[in-house]
Amino acid sequence: MATIKSPALIPMSSATMAELGKLLIGLGAVIVVAGIVLMLLGRTNLPLGRLPGDFLYRGKNTTVYFPLATSVVVSVVLSVLLYVLSRWRR
Repeated sequence: MATIKSPALIPMSSATMAELGKLLIGLGAVIVVAGIVLMLLGRTNLPLGRLPGDFLYRGKNTTVYFPLATSVVVSVVLSVLLYVLSRWRR
């Protein structure tokens, strides 16, 4: 029977740790901004989540919600936004 050795830990330099810290702070900032945007969108009367094409099934003990139309709308908006940003950066 062959034994499997665990991989050695890779020593991290202080520069690598600083880069990781910056990355984590950046990701945290993105999550905070996304949360604020979602809170503000929740206060508007946009029908996201209640569009025709969003499926909702309520059974006796179960509820299944499938936001198909909302997913398509969000996908198109994000695609256009990312396309415009990529064209703007050139």
